[in-house]
Amino acid sequence: MSRLTAAPRRAAAWLRWYVTELTGENAYARYVERARAADPAAAVLSRREFERRRTDDRYRDPHSGHYRGCC
Repeated sequence: MSRLTAAPRRAAAWLRWYVTELTGENAYARYVERARAADPAAAVLSRREFERRRTDDRYRDPHSGHYRGCC
């Protein structure tokens, strides 16, 4: 790989990482990694169930101090 293509590739990789972190796309991957590290034999939630719980937690109680609703 030449120097001319190395820098744009690194920049694109960093931008992709940044956007996926910002949007929460990596949340499930981090959950699976932590869950398997803590107990490899434990059942891991499916992506659908993980997202469902994550959304429910987000909108559950606006007075708990962790409310991150739409507005």
